[in-house]
Amino acid sequence: MLAALLLVLVVLAALGASRLRVLSSRIGSFECGARPAEPAGGSWTAGIAHYGAGRIEWWRSWSLAPRPAQTWRRRELEVVDRAPLGPDDPGTLLVRCRYGGQDLELSMSAEALAGLTAWLEAAPPTDAHHVI
Repeated sequence: MLAALLLVLVVLAALGASRLRVLSSRIGSFECGARPAEPAGGSWTAGIAHYGAGRIEWWRSWSLAPRPAQTWRRRELEVVDRAPLGPDDPGTLLVRCRYGGQDLELSMSAEALAGLTAWLEAAPPTDAHHVI
């Protein structure tokens, strides 16, 4: 019985690691932590974001879910502010966004933020949005 349980745990861990490797190796993917802006100072959920046609799909890093945890459409996503995340992690930025009237915070590298803002600005003229 214990051996069967151990085997199930090993298989689940292997599936999770394989899923994470596949998601992170896709073209247009970048590491991106996410949390709601309120309450302030909430805990981060590690994830991988992936650019799609007019949307960003965000997948939790450690999950077996076959679908993204969040999907943000380009025309409704607005970058409101950006700042260094903190002295403990100087290479990571805190990016405050607004989506559908709700504020959320993303953590990402400066390179990922440059890609995000370029992707938002490259929207067709009918998809008006704001990047600050």
